[in-house]
Amino acid sequence: MVVTTHHLALFNIAHGKYPLDDARMAGFTSALDRVNALADRSAGFVWRYVNAYADGASAEPVYADPLILPNLSVWESPEAAMAYVYRGVHGGFLQARERWFREIDGPSAVAWWVPMGEQPSLAESRRRLELLAAQGPSAEAFSLREPCPVPAPESESA
Repeated sequence: MVVTTHHLALFNIAHGKYPLDDARMAGFTSALDRVNALADRSAGFVWRYVNAYADGASAEPVYADPLILPNLSVWESPEAAMAYVYRGVHGGFLQARERWFREIDGPSAVAWWVPMGEQPSLAESRRRLELLAAQGPSAEAFSLREPCPVPAPESESA
């Protein structure tokens, strides 16, 4: 049995073509509650930042551009996160993203390990995404498709 003391944080951004209240975004915005509810019920789901789209803007501003939409969640493992992100309903929306979102220059997603029970902030998440863009994959910031190993539990002897 593998014992872990960490979960996987996953942050991604999307750059909207239009404001969230624009009728051209309705195919995306009308599905948000349903897609988020599916995440909440997914195997391996731990937590997500729930106020990311309050009143069409982030409740914790992290980008000056209001069309940059953040998404932050925590999962038990990379496999659990990938099952949700790339398969099922969310996977279908991911494939259709060009209808609502612009292409982003550089990485649009980053993953890292957090101690169990930790809820990372959007500011920390942005820092991790910028680190991945500037320095490439590391234990501090990596891609979901190529995760770094989970940190070993700290020894209780000191």
